Amino acid sequence: MVAKMMVNAALTAPFTGGVPGHEAEIVYGQKEFETIAREMERLAHKEVPARLKKPFLYEAVMVRESDAIVFLGNKRAQETPMDAGCGLCGGEPDCSFFYERTPNFNGIVDITDRSCETNIKGPLCVLRTHDLGYALGSALWLAANNFVDAKPCYSTGLAGQKLGYCNHSGLVVAVLLAVASKNPYADIPPNYHLTNMSKQMDALRKIATITRQIPNHPYHTFDPAKKSGKEARQKED
Repeated sequence: MVAKMMVNAALTAPFTGGVPGHEAEIVYGQKEFETIAREMERLAHKEVPARLKKPFLYEAVMVRESDAIVFLGNKRAQETPMDAGCGLCGGEPDCSFFYERTPNFNGIVDITDRSCETNIKGPLCVLRTHDLGYALGSALWLAANNFVDAKPCYSTGLAGQKLGYCNHSGLVVAVLLAVASKNPYADIPPNYHLTNMSKQMDALRKIATITRQIPNHPYHTFDPAKKSGKEARQKED
């Protein structure tokens, strides 16, 4: 319910020019989470810069620990810029920076070639990407006011985009959601992809399973805690 309300808050946030340009998807289920987490791990080892490797690996664990994920994407940043000549993209105040680097016909952008050498196919209209920030802020506000732990992640959004979530968008961000007594997205120890709770519990389970076999006594006839009759009399004397 909170995830649906977050989507409503995001899609009704104030946007540049008052024109809607966002899409959203809600994802839940252990199988879906595992698929997204493995794509994040693939990106960490194969595609993203070295400085982002550990954040991607850590946040893949957080995906597995979540109850739901909300994907939010902006559909206009790549295809229909605001044409405000603001210069936020770093170019001239006539949007030429965008159009000179994007195939277009009379200002209509051709996005049919979706191949790119970077993780995000640019350039993007910065005013439109700002709109995604407003949408995320509205969604996070709603989560906080309903006591749901939430964490926005570029890593999960990128993995989701490559897997086909919000596939009309040029930029996608994911919000991880969890309802727990302890926020699973805070107080993260080093090497979290190896030291998370699931890994530690599995290691403890392995040790406990092995050590319980050491006594190897028939529990229904022998109790090592029970004293023999002779030992009991000696204690009484």
